[in-house]
Amino acid sequence: MVRLTDPPIPGAAAIVHHERMLRFMPVGDSMTIGSAGEHTWRHQLWRHLCGTYDGPFTFVGPRETLYDKQTDAPTSLAYADPDFPRAHLAGWGEGWLHMAPLIGDAVRAHRPDVLLVSLGLIDLGFYTNPEQTAENVRAFVTNAREADPRIRMVLLPVIPNIRAAADESFAEQVDLFNVLLAKTVADLDEPRSPLLSASAPESYDIHTDTYDGTHPNARGEHLIAEAFAGAMRAAWGWGVGRAYVAGTN
Repeated sequence: MVRLTDPPIPGAAAIVHHERMLRFMPVGDSMTIGSAGEHTWRHQLWRHLCGTYDGPFTFVGPRETLYDKQTDAPTSLAYADPDFPRAHLAGWGEGWLHMAPLIGDAVRAHRPDVLLVSLGLIDLGFYTNPEQTAENVRAFVTNAREADPRIRMVLLPVIPNIRAAADESFAEQVDLFNVLLAKTVADLDEPRSPLLSASAPESYDIHTDTYDGTHPNARGEHLIAEAFAGAMRAAWGWGVGRAYVAGTN
């Protein structure tokens, strides 16, 4: 059984034997909550961890539903495969702006060790410019650390989407935010509470990996899960075991 070291030992794998379950909290927008009938990247990452991670783990968070497009509300439990820990902090139409005020209470209540965060597109599309969005990232990190000074976070940049493909000025906003996000991670990273930038999946294609130009299909779900798994494996040397292998769904 394993948990994270406190703090991590430089140059060593950040694992020690301990009778404690490792707790991940997925945080995100519509691409993370998913909609009725989908597996979600959360499920795909769970399946990968089940086959590769040497220790007890689970997903935690204050929510567990999918978004129901018929009722326009996050009320569905119709997962393609519901047999996994479905807890999360994700919402259709929610971004850094919305999650920054919520994350402190969520961390205190559900005690995650690692936050897996995919946010930003909805902010840039409707609420804030890149600089303002980056400030909300800082607020999110601050609030999470106030709740748990040893929390770890893996942050995914805004990945390819149809609006950026069709709108050059919006694409520039996305690119600028992703640069600011990487800078924020570098500025705020610390040994006691590591921040990690995941890389956008290199092969991600809105024509083959989404069903509408933005939301991932089954292949896209695997690519997002792989982005989180690969980042943790490469940077921390733990938590994901072997390289990611996509399942059959």
